[in-house]
Amino acid sequence: MPGMQEMLIFLVIILLLFGSSKLPGLMRSMGQSVNEFKRGMNDKGEDGDHEGESPQESPKA
Repeated sequence: MPGMQEMLIFLVIILLLFGSSKLPGLMRSMGQSVNEFKRGMNDKGEDGDHEGESPQESPKA
């Protein structure tokens, strides 16, 4: 894990590259991307659990 000094240096570099006006939009789009990715992974996990299973037959009385 990076320490506090490394994180501060990283944040300063990000501010220099993107400027303070573009940074909120960049962070917002990154957050939306992460949420969409997580949502897609959850949907895939729910759909993928039932693939390949044969339907269970009801017992005959």
